[in-house]
Amino acid sequence: MKSDKQENPGQLTLTAGGAVLARMKAIGIDYIFANSGTDFPPIIEGLAEAAAKDIDLPHALIMPHENAAMGMAHGYYLATGKTQAVMAHTNVGLANCAIGAINAATEHVPVVLMSGRTPVMEKGRLGARTVPIGWGQEMRDQAALVRESTKWEYELKFPEQVPDVVDRAYAIASSVPKGPTYVSLPREVLCEPCPSDQIEGPLRMQPVPVAPPQAVVEQAADILANAKNPVIIAQRGTGTAEAFGRFGDLVDQWGIPVVQYWAIQLAIGTEHPMFAGMDPAPWLKNADAVVVIDCLAPWSPDIHDLPDDCKVIQIGQNPLYSRFPGRNFAADISLVGETGDVIMMLADAMDHRHDDQKSVCEDRRAKVAAINAETRKKALAAADAGAVDPMTKAYVSRCLSDAISGRAATVFSELGCPLEPLSLSEHSSWYQEPHSGGLGWSFPAAMGYQLADKNKLVVATMGDGSYMFANPTACHQIAEALELPILILVLNNNEWGAVRQSVTGMYPDGYAAKTNEMPLTALKPSPDFTKVAEASRAWVAKAKRAEDLPGILRDAIKHIDTKRTHAFVEVTIAP
Repeated sequence: MKSDKQENPGQLTLTAGGAVLARMKAIGIDYIFANSGTDFPPIIEGLAEAAAKDIDLPHALIMPHENAAMGMAHGYYLATGKTQAVMAHTNVGLANCAIGAINAATEHVPVVLMSGRTPVMEKGRLGARTVPIGWGQEMRDQAALVRESTKWEYELKFPEQVPDVVDRAYAIASSVPKGPTYVSLPREVLCEPCPSDQIEGPLRMQPVPVAPPQAVVEQAADILANAKNPVIIAQRGTGTAEAFGRFGDLVDQWGIPVVQYWAIQLAIGTEHPMFAGMDPAPWLKNADAVVVIDCLAPWSPDIHDLPDDCKVIQIGQNPLYSRFPGRNFAADISLVGETGDVIMMLADAMDHRHDDQKSVCEDRRAKVAAINAETRKKALAAADAGAVDPMTKAYVSRCLSDAISGRAATVFSELGCPLEPLSLSEHSSWYQEPHSGGLGWSFPAAMGYQLADKNKLVVATMGDGSYMFANPTACHQIAEALELPILILVLNNNEWGAVRQSVTGMYPDGYAAKTNEMPLTALKPSPDFTKVAEASRAWVAKAKRAEDLPGILRDAIKHIDTKRTHAFVEVTIAP
């Protein structure tokens, strides 16, 4: 980094606004997903100043809506494992970030979230209030908007704090358990000069690594190795590609069924002989050991029962999910750490015990594989039976699976294509909406993932309600502006399908279930969503008939491969 200070010792040359940006680049932040406002003049001046002085900065990307900014930071992290930054406009921009912060906190996704603070001074200082919103956007406690979803918060007080505050925000966000941090940036402070001699250099506050004691891993291995009816329930994958492969080998060797109940990420391939579907009920009723891999809710206590003598081993960055007030699942052993690291440790411990259990494992594997094969056969048959008009979600998944077969692809689903009918076998090939349920996630998260790997086929699937929550005009504009060739599938049933299912689940014979149109669920008349996508020059198509869908998907992917712009397909599905 060149600076006038190095050329003229003692001369301060960077504003704090520019220093914040430069420090983020120095510690490894690639992108700032930003929605600017009247608090941004020192940030924008800092960008221009850095360019003029040949100072490296993260790429500052214009986000027309803050929900897209948070979703893209989330998706970029899923693709790279690297913490990114989001900048928003005072309290109103931060409020729009709140849903994304809730999602990131639930899924242990680190984000350095920053927003301006309305100027404190009414006159007499550079950066003081100049427009009426300077008064209208002031809050007594701005950080309260995201406090429950962030691990740490701070307001920058002086410009010379910039290196320390940026490092601390990044390190805490990136420490296990990971999650968002928040920094408020008053405009007057950003306008002041900042010492530039500490902007370069490596991160001075390293994230905290966490791993379980080896003795506790050995205890868990003893329980699992000696169990007659073990079962593993996984929701958030295996953490790394290496652990994904090791985990698949482990459960195959030991004959342990793996249930992906309400899966957020793929832990085992859907064609793997130990993939036991999505329903834990048949496996839990006789289980004597359950391994829970990074699950917020590994089963539903209201409908699933465990034997009294069943031992439960919980694995994850925060196995007890302490951020949530009520979560009372058993944890006879808790193994805390990066999920991939813990899986590798447990697998190594299990290897030393396999010779004594070899015949038991072989017999159990044969039985479990036979059951799973039948479960898989039924799931695919049910999907094929959905080839009617209007189609089922399972059928759309089956068609998508065929369309992406044989190529590297990542599928995002937000109340869109279900996992079970898909044929997926790779780490990072599947992501479902966060369990916090902040809608509008899939579209921007897929774009963030695509930003990290523009050569991979990235598919965002969602319901019509989720699509509207995503602020689609903003998302399509981003996809065009950044040349992100994602495939978007909107499964349109003209209603809040998840709400309908919740009502019928609680009141299967109630009045609402018997009505022709359930109250507070219909989304009619449906907009012509293709027109929204066409406004940003997307390739578009409508699939109203089941027989047309495979061809339309092939055409959409061909467009992406040849034209390298985003494609949009609206699919008519059954309520």
